[in-house]
Amino acid sequence: MNDASWRPGAALDALKARADLLRTVRAFFDARGVLEVSTPSLAAHAVSDEHIDAIEVPGHGWLQTSPEYHMKRLLAAGSGPIYQIARAFRDGEAGARHNPEFTLLEWYRPGFDLEALVDECLALLTPLCAAGAERHRFRALFRDVTGLDPLTATAAALADRATGAGAPAGLSGPQAVDYLMATVVEPALDPAVITVVVDFPGWAAALAQTAGDDDGATVARRFEIYHRGLELANGYQELLDADEQARRFARDNEKRRAAGKRPMTPDPYLLDALRAGLPPCSGVALGLERLHMAVSGAGRIDQVWPFPRDRA
Repeated sequence: MNDASWRPGAALDALKARADLLRTVRAFFDARGVLEVSTPSLAAHAVSDEHIDAIEVPGHGWLQTSPEYHMKRLLAAGSGPIYQIARAFRDGEAGARHNPEFTLLEWYRPGFDLEALVDECLALLTPLCAAGAERHRFRALFRDVTGLDPLTATAAALADRATGAGAPAGLSGPQAVDYLMATVVEPALDPAVITVVVDFPGWAAALAQTAGDDDGATVARRFEIYHRGLELANGYQELLDADEQARRFARDNEKRRAAGKRPMTPDPYLLDALRAGLPPCSGVALGLERLHMAVSGAGRIDQVWPFPRDRA
């Protein structure tokens, strides 16, 4: 072991800046009457999303990849608007911008539609990032950058375009869209501004509601926020229908099996909370280390996180 490996990777100034950031976040929500809550980091059930893998603690359950399920149970129990600064954990996520353990700022706003929540996100982020903002619909942005409509182009055309950008052959249409979004569209965004992308393709709804686009195509009432080449936040106009949520859990597990991954038991507590009545609301999760990186200009997460995986 290197004799200096006991030392934190982040400098003292970065630790002080993180403390300032946390104070700013708490003051923001306190001024708006949003209640700070805490929920378990270790629980019986984990997410079923094929792209997210939880870390199992044998005999105890799963380290949570997000506090979303528990926070929705609080909302269904009448909590009103809530936020949380939560430790989250994801298996296999490590690198310059990822650490298996990280911090999410997650909040939910009963009575807010997606546009109202985007406005609130920008009210928090614009002064922190000292940057202006612009908004795009996913479909139009993707078409402008790639020349293909993600909702009407053939799977073959999308796969060919993705292969030309370095993807492996044989991607499905949605897989090709995901690949092109990450490798072609996102790098084309102006790093100097905060970019909000709304109305993702319907297949990317996850836990969001869906709606019809102008021509009847299904889009997800979902947004993502980017700044300085980083994805900062992911928000939904939340799905309220327990039966539809159960169907999505089943579809997720079909995808996990097809990818050779272990299927996940659907969380019965979340489904019961939805049946009891989740109030109409929108919610968003924002990576605090990502935000700190964007604000400070840090190029690596270990510049803002004192003990990354290789030092923890």
